[in-house]
Amino acid sequence: MAADGDWKKELIPTGKLRVGVAYAPKPTPIFVTKDSAGEARGVAVDIGKALAQELGVPVELFVTATTAELTEACEAGKIDVGFMPADDERRKRLDFSPPYFVIESTFLAAASSTIQTIAEVNRPDVTVVGIAGSTTIRAATRSASSAKIIAAKSIDEAMGLMKAGQAQAFALTQDSLPPLQKELPGSRILPGAFQVTGVAIAMQKNHPAALEVVTRFVNKAKTHGIVRRAFDDAGLNTLQVAPN
Repeated sequence: MAADGDWKKELIPTGKLRVGVAYAPKPTPIFVTKDSAGEARGVAVDIGKALAQELGVPVELFVTATTAELTEACEAGKIDVGFMPADDERRKRLDFSPPYFVIESTFLAAASSTIQTIAEVNRPDVTVVGIAGSTTIRAATRSASSAKIIAAKSIDEAMGLMKAGQAQAFALTQDSLPPLQKELPGSRILPGAFQVTGVAIAMQKNHPAALEVVTRFVNKAKTHGIVRRAFDDAGLNTLQVAPN
């Protein structure tokens, strides 16, 4: 284990764990929801609180609309850890724990479109909407390089574009799409994936003692059922925890 003073200076410089999570209308292993009192609930919140408890410090939540905002906040030191997909672009800016979930990204195709496969999205007459700054929209841009890509500021905004017929495909993770599909009668979740990425806990680069502590915690949380309980409590019983 890293020296006590080292990880504390690197991971909890304010004496509390500042945890960054992103909000969405429906719970996923990445995104949290809010209860009737406006409090954030979900997998990332539960794991973040468990980490704070493991460290023996208070937790402070920072809730944003996108994981892109979490990336910025984490890099700037405004938060200590953030929950997000660990793609190659983010790894240039942040360090990551082992993944606690593996996401597969695909498209939700509008009922009015003829799109049946991921390959068919890659056409100049198709407009794709994704979440600004997300790993998914970056991968979608590579996968559907001939399509028009629109960056929405939130899932709600993206769904508004789909419902208005201004986009024919929504790029998002497989686990996030089923509840959204219900809001778009006749829409189709396309089979396969254009991206496979681990979801993990991010922190500032070049903090090796902090990374060691968080890595040990994530491995323990997967082995001891902490992540599994967080999934189940969020109603995500069918999703699998990433293996150690």
